[in-house]
Amino acid sequence: MKRKRPYLTAFLLVAAGIAIGFPVFSMTYYTMVRTSTPQFCASCHEIEYAYNTWKTSTHVNNAQGFVADCMDCHLPAPHDTVDFFYKKTLHGIKDIVVHFTMDEYDREKNRQKAYDSFDNAQCQKCHRNILYIPDKRGAMLAHRSVIHALPGREKRCVDCHRDLVHNPAEVYRYKQYELN
Repeated sequence: MKRKRPYLTAFLLVAAGIAIGFPVFSMTYYTMVRTSTPQFCASCHEIEYAYNTWKTSTHVNNAQGFVADCMDCHLPAPHDTVDFFYKKTLHGIKDIVVHFTMDEYDREKNRQKAYDSFDNAQCQKCHRNILYIPDKRGAMLAHRSVIHALPGREKRCVDCHRDLVHNPAEVYRYKQYELN
């Protein structure tokens, strides 16, 4: 009677899983990183206009030196890995379908769809301290009414801040040089 070796079988299965899983994971991760840059988004001619108007906005040019790119606003936070991969894949498939099926890209219609899909959590990924603006009491109170909205009076960030990004501008707008 031949003696079974369960440890050897388990070891071979684990080794095969690592040999197959690691390259697949690495390629998936590499693809996600490479396709998550604004330059990659701009490689589609439909998105090039949005990319150029984003470059002139205060989401790129600001006194803090922070850059909010496409993924920051249009996708959930990457630490929510499953939701991030799902939404990123969905956006990519949608963009490919639009690229090959639409005759003319309607910027305003698509901009409205994007604004309709935003929720406050997407803005608050970066804008966490909006309740504490020491030199602008009016802004602080306005944000308080959004964060702690009364039932029936809910608002979204984009209701007031609709024109921050993706508007044509002749010059780069630097927030630190704006007049108050």
